[in-house]
Amino acid sequence: MWSIGDVKAKGKAAFLGNYWKSVLAAIILNSLLAVNSSVTSNHSDSDEWVQQLLAGLTPEEVVALAKIVLVALGAMFVISLLLKIFLFNPLKVGCYRFFKRNIEEGKAPLGEIKTGFGGYGHTFITLFLSDLFLCLWTLLFIIPGCIKSYSYRMVPYILKDNPELSATEVITKSREMMNGHKWRTFLYDLSFIGWYLFGIVTFGLAMALFVAPYKHNADAALYIELSKKQ
Repeated sequence: MWSIGDVKAKGKAAFLGNYWKSVLAAIILNSLLAVNSSVTSNHSDSDEWVQQLLAGLTPEEVVALAKIVLVALGAMFVISLLLKIFLFNPLKVGCYRFFKRNIEEGKAPLGEIKTGFGGYGHTFITLFLSDLFLCLWTLLFIIPGCIKSYSYRMVPYILKDNPELSATEVITKSREMMNGHKWRTFLYDLSFIGWYLFGIVTFGLAMALFVAPYKHNADAALYIELSKKQ
């Protein structure tokens, strides 16, 4: 059984051995991962203004305004979805590839990030299905969605290591690789909580310059450990 301490030690050593490139790759990857999150904003300061605006409109004008807002939101959603599928996902795969090579070779070139665009159609289909399956599981309940996120965790790594596998085979291999390891991987993730808190109190500076690249390198080390057991 793999050790959380060993995985973290390998990740830290690889990170420190290729510091600035790991930092840049982590910034890119975290930016891409943030795209997957829901964008929230605080509307408390504008609630009164919105109420005053609506109060001065006729019912017909309110309906027309609502239609315009819905169309605009729909267009924004479609554009962000297309960017995620056709641009951000391949870049994300390339970032994972960079960290894996950094663990294996110690000095991965930053240009490795571009490899996510190789076999573009395969990358597109695989990550689209993975995201779709995860979304459907999350719609059932939050907990099954969280569990499945661990099952599909290794998809970006497997995708480049096994280009001969179909999209569903990549997802299946990830699920098989994580069988019996999801709980320990969860504990591994929890072991970084202290570092995340440190990142927060430093206003994100420590997160960008140390915590995130350290964690991504360690994640790649975890994948390598699990792949040895296949």
